[in-house]
Amino acid sequence: MNISSLAARRTKADIAEICARLGNDPHRMLDILLAVQDANRWISPEAMDAIAGAVGLTRIAVEGVASFYSFLSLAPKGRITIRLCDDIVDRFAGLAAVVAAFEAELGVTLGKTSADGAFSLEVTPCIGMCDQAPAAMINDVVATRLTPARATEIARKLKAGVPPGEALVAGFAALTPYQRAKAMVDDNIRLAGPVVLGPAPKDAGLRAAVVLAPAEIIRQVEISGLRGCGGAGYLSQRKWHFASLAPGEKRFIFCNADEGEPGTFKDRVILTERADLVFEGMTIASKAVNAREGVMYLRGEYAYLKEHLEEVLAARRARGVLGRDILGQPGYDFDIRIQMGAGAYICGEEGAMISSCEGLPGEPKTRPPFPVTRGYLGYPTVVNNVETFAHAARILDLGAQWFHDIGTEHSHGTKLFSISGDCARPGIYELPYGTPLRELLALAGASDAAAVQVGGPSGAMVGRDSFDRRLSFEDLATGGAVIVFNAHRNVLEIVDYYMSFFVHESCGYCTPCRVGNVFLKKAIEKFRKGQANDDDIQYLKDLSDTIIETSRCGLGTTSPNPVLTSLKNFPLVYAALTRPTVDGVKATFSIQAALDGARDIAKRRSYIFDKDYSK
Repeated sequence: MNISSLAARRTKADIAEICARLGNDPHRMLDILLAVQDANRWISPEAMDAIAGAVGLTRIAVEGVASFYSFLSLAPKGRITIRLCDDIVDRFAGLAAVVAAFEAELGVTLGKTSADGAFSLEVTPCIGMCDQAPAAMINDVVATRLTPARATEIARKLKAGVPPGEALVAGFAALTPYQRAKAMVDDNIRLAGPVVLGPAPKDAGLRAAVVLAPAEIIRQVEISGLRGCGGAGYLSQRKWHFASLAPGEKRFIFCNADEGEPGTFKDRVILTERADLVFEGMTIASKAVNAREGVMYLRGEYAYLKEHLEEVLAARRARGVLGRDILGQPGYDFDIRIQMGAGAYICGEEGAMISSCEGLPGEPKTRPPFPVTRGYLGYPTVVNNVETFAHAARILDLGAQWFHDIGTEHSHGTKLFSISGDCARPGIYELPYGTPLRELLALAGASDAAAVQVGGPSGAMVGRDSFDRRLSFEDLATGGAVIVFNAHRNVLEIVDYYMSFFVHESCGYCTPCRVGNVFLKKAIEKFRKGQANDDDIQYLKDLSDTIIETSRCGLGTTSPNPVLTSLKNFPLVYAALTRPTVDGVKATFSIQAALDGARDIAKRRSYIFDKDYSK
């Protein structure tokens, strides 16, 4: 038997062991593929065949999942993959020079893998490090505040065989998971408020909840006025109430830790510093709806936090606040597992996240039914985000009325704001709902702010005349991202980037989102080139309305927002780049440009319109 046959058998055996370790469960497909990717640096055709045989699926079903996620590859990757964050904030912070430094030192161009298979160099959308850009993932290790000199230094160490962690932090291997996370990434907590980032005794909320009836826990959440902190602001009490009443042999609690909105990084900080509070909130929710199983869906970009979170879970089991007979209550059983994502923004949408956890491509589900009645594996499922669960734990600790009295009439409690971009003090600010945007900008040292993207690309771009608006559900709503741009930035460059982000991240299921966003981006490019006319402004509005009204999920209903809000709040930017139509003839029309397609098809030029044409 030759060496290649032995290697093939060993690979097949390794894959069989990975699948067996996960119960040969097709619903754990993403975990299986991540493990194979980690071991082999790609998902080969032979690997897909082996996985399909082990879990009882077709090869095409396995490939459908493997091809969906950007962190999984159907072609060999380098033993070390460097993913540079290509967010607009990173671009403005000097990304191009950092890329050039890595290319020069590693001898590999962007988007390629070195000939010896050692390195892959690529870009990826926002990795949640906008407050310390430019940033990159080196395998699962995070590098922040990169400069060309720092990139060169790191690359030289990697070439010399130094592991990624040690290349970034001396003594990395000897650190605890929490210490590693802190050594790689700064929390940048600029202002800690009373709810999430202030002092919080361990398990106080859970100890208060354990003696309450499930209906009373839900009642306390209702009195508090707690709303989902991911952006939509749906009342948490309603989710818990409907799930508690829905028929089902099982119920699940899901924590959505897939904060992929560019400019958002608050969950990263909560998971680093207040993971106990989040898991406590999930455990309280489990008693409220009688759930025994919980899942935290952790975005692939935060893989560096997984070991830390697993340690926190283990410690909770050891002290009896997670697992069987919680706090000595017979039959009060609840445990949590962490499900890693693999680089898909759409999985921040709850239906897509549930699909991902079921071992499917991360595509949104048709609603109704809603997750609270028919969610994970068809069972009632409560989905809240990281910040929401942390709030729930504090509400049960200090009281519903205490939480209700913070904030405004319709927005209760505090909000963690992730502020980045052109400001002196980027980072996390925990402030009561209703705080004026101007106050937050002053705290962050954004003295030259001219445009602010509130809520990330799916939110609103506002100008100086909106800085007195209040950050709340009833005025200027946000899931947390606040990105500052000074007067020297090009508004349409920002809009163009955000549209390219939505084009890239669309799951492709529905035509309005898949195609419409491409057309919106092309229209913005037309303005940037000075080729737009009066009709194009109305075209932007009409196309945006169509995408919003006919898209299947939240990505499509919010993706036109960069266009619509910039049109509304920065009309002069568009007007300055619009050329009028005179006597029915568009000043931007170019016969030469119009003929380019025909020249390509005919393989020749026009003797009428090409003056230098010769037979």
